[in-house]
Amino acid sequence: MASCGSDKHARGIGENRIYMCIDLKSFYASVECAERGLDPFTTNLVVADPERTDKTICLAVSPAMKALGVPGRCRVFEIPKGIKYIKARPRMKLYIDYSADIYEIYLKYIDKNDIHVYSIDEVFMDVTDYLGLYGMNPRQLAQTIMDEILREKKIASACGIGTNLYLAKVALDITAKHSEGRIGILDENDYRDILWDHRPLTDFWRIGRGISERLARYGIYTMRQIAQADPKMLYKVFGVDAELLIDHAWGRESVTMADIKAYEPKAHSMSSGQVLATDYSYDKARLVMREMTDSLCLELVKKGLLTDSIHLYVGYSKKDGLPSARGTIGLPFATGSAQLITEHADRLFERIVSRHAMVKRMSVTFNNTVSDDCFQLNMFAKSETLKEENRMLTAVADIKEKYGKNSIFKAMDLEEGATAIERNRQIGGHRA
Repeated sequence: MASCGSDKHARGIGENRIYMCIDLKSFYASVECAERGLDPFTTNLVVADPERTDKTICLAVSPAMKALGVPGRCRVFEIPKGIKYIKARPRMKLYIDYSADIYEIYLKYIDKNDIHVYSIDEVFMDVTDYLGLYGMNPRQLAQTIMDEILREKKIASACGIGTNLYLAKVALDITAKHSEGRIGILDENDYRDILWDHRPLTDFWRIGRGISERLARYGIYTMRQIAQADPKMLYKVFGVDAELLIDHAWGRESVTMADIKAYEPKAHSMSSGQVLATDYSYDKARLVMREMTDSLCLELVKKGLLTDSIHLYVGYSKKDGLPSARGTIGLPFATGSAQLITEHADRLFERIVSRHAMVKRMSVTFNNTVSDDCFQLNMFAKSETLKEENRMLTAVADIKEKYGKNSIFKAMDLEEGATAIERNRQIGGHRA
């Protein structure tokens, strides 16, 4: 790969737009080290809830642990016994606060319209129009931002720079870890020169194990082989997704930051899901499903939305060896009525879930959510009843908003197996 000192990198990698993808290294673990005044590159630290079993997945491990060969998302029992480490309880609100502070640093250099937040610890930025403003080449601007993050928040980062969003992400994921200052730089020519024969394919963005295994059946193990493969065969195997696969094999990506900002989904939905701490019986699982449905109904009221159908997914315990169950049920009209929605969710649960299997995971989705401004009174609906229920749900939502999610709850939330009260203390399924 050409060094940043070359003419093309000093100019901004040719005449293309220039994108950056910045990732905060081992973010949760680094925050815990920063809070303790420790260096994550020399401190063995694992972010995992000590109150859960040793089968729980570590949310993050420090770079020092990774250097010892410990994977970032291993289970606690998979950590070699000879390694001594600090076990830090997850603190999701703290991580969100750190992420927000770091986003403010990005905003000091780049306008929000040129930033796409990809996750709590990763962003894409279109920096094309800022290089001349700051009189910097891409590497210098990246280093300036990364240095400020480290100075202000004690969090190390890595950066990929590319002539499109895909190349920026690949530069981050594959080349940055081996590059000076943890900054990787790629254009289409560099990509083909350096990474066309790189293995495994799963190192590349958007190629998971399933896609890799399907390609392997045709003797394809590298991006070069994808680029040189028969397109008809790829379309036959992957359908329309073959177009993206072929483009990425050549290092091409047509989507821009402007496209991301302008994107409007054709349909909106709202969902809630959880992995249960233990295997649940049919009745206990239905209780949890009702809690999740009730919580989503409050979200509908808070956001002034209605839904016209419900989708339910249920994953059974591995011990039962059954395929997951899923199904959708339509509502008679778009509504925010908790009573009507819960009745239909119950019917759907009874229709698709086995009474004799144990449940391990579930998700409930409200489909096609629309603003209640669009509501047209159904001739069969009792308008006064719906208005009264809406006023009650609005009052409950306001109380929860002001005094906390557990300031008011239903009797079912106290039944054996209920999870709502504990989940209300969490963020993203982990302690706040």
